[in-house]
Amino acid sequence: MRLTPIFAGLFAASLAVSASAQPAGWAAEWPNTDFETRSVDLNEIRSGGPGRDGIPALDDPNFIPVGSETRIGDLEPVITLEFDGAPPRAYPIRYLTWHEIVNDEVGGIPVAVTFCPLCNSAITFDRRVGARVLSFGVSGNLRHSDMVMYDRETESWWQQAIGEGIVGEMTGVDLVELPSWMESFAAFRARNPEGLIMEEPDWRRPYGRNPYVGYDSSARPFLYNGEMPPHGIEPLARVVRVGDRAWPLERLADAEELTEAGVTITWRAGKASALDTEDLAAGRDVGMIRVRDGAGNDLPHDVMFAFAYHAFWPNGAWMLGE
Repeated sequence: MRLTPIFAGLFAASLAVSASAQPAGWAAEWPNTDFETRSVDLNEIRSGGPGRDGIPALDDPNFIPVGSETRIGDLEPVITLEFDGAPPRAYPIRYLTWHEIVNDEVGGIPVAVTFCPLCNSAITFDRRVGARVLSFGVSGNLRHSDMVMYDRETESWWQQAIGEGIVGEMTGVDLVELPSWMESFAAFRARNPEGLIMEEPDWRRPYGRNPYVGYDSSARPFLYNGEMPPHGIEPLARVVRVGDRAWPLERLADAEELTEAGVTITWRAGKASALDTEDLAAGRDVGMIRVRDGAGNDLPHDVMFAFAYHAFWPNGAWMLGE
């Protein structure tokens, strides 16, 4: 992996931050977080480089018609939300790479659209917990190389890959995962000619550049010290996670469609990797996935790196076929 200069600096900074910053050093930055209430060992959490909100989450973004979008390449990845009663929306990965969380409302549902580049994990959550509507920010910390989010209302910490509160008042609370998927802008536009796409945020960021050049071809994950996946699967191989099961993307690409364990997973070519070349639009084609139930309804899922799946579902089922 070759980090672009901004992330090379963050990487050096993260190595300089010892386990020291935990937990005593967190108290000043997180005065309202209850560190006594937690479900994980605090020593598993480490700085990713930027501090709290150093990667700024977005709130209530603006959208434009897909026909008006001229900056985004056809093969560039977007996260798609198609909810009843609302125009379909696309959230470009070129923006989420630099912001990681978008707090939005779609069809009356408050949502958090999230992307952790280090795990290739793109998940959309319902922001409602009981009678509360939470809004989320980026803590700047990682656990098993995955983003630790926080909610601004209680300053509890949440694990992005599993949508669960791990530190603070919300420890043990699970966010509801909503159906969304990553596909190319061309695929979204072809299916939704009247759809909407998130407009470029008003931040000074080199949108369209991948700061993690060659990351998904690396031998080891960034800032990860855990156990590697079994069965000879490369740690940065992509897998499709549905619940606690994982299908290797390579197997799905060979089959193009599989029906197993009550779900149908389809793969088709035509979407660039967001973690390959510096020009995000020029990344190699890794294809796109849809996951549906027997009635044809889209199901929540994630296309993540194998090491991350194994870290968070160590007893999960690897769907390797024969």
